Amino acid sequence: MSKTLKAGSSLILAGAFAAALTSATALTSTNAQAESPKDMEKCYGVSAKGGNDCAAGPGTTCKGTSVVDFQSNAWKYVKTGTCATMQGAGDAKGSLTCTPSTNEAVPAGARGCKA
Repeated sequence: MSKTLKAGSSLILAGAFAAALTSATALTSTNAQAESPKDMEKCYGVSAKGGNDCAAGPGTTCKGTSVVDFQSNAWKYVKTGTCATMQGAGDAKGSLTCTPSTNEAVPAGARGCKA
């Protein structure tokens, strides 16, 4: 293979890599904007067990610490304006405010709301 052909192949490969990297960066940037906290709100009582984004009562470490489905003091980020329509436990809907948990499966020290 000639030096010119090798150099041309290397440039094409480098260009393809740069284009792929640019596309991936643009896609990641777009996804991050769609899910930024300014377009999202904290919705309490709608996450599945271990599926909360944060705040699962005092004494918990945060993300993934809810111990029951629809734990009322655990929140998940949802699109702004959708929380009140999301299904919670039983007939309950999501809430923009924390409500202490009354579920006995939740440890007593983690039933309240973080300040």
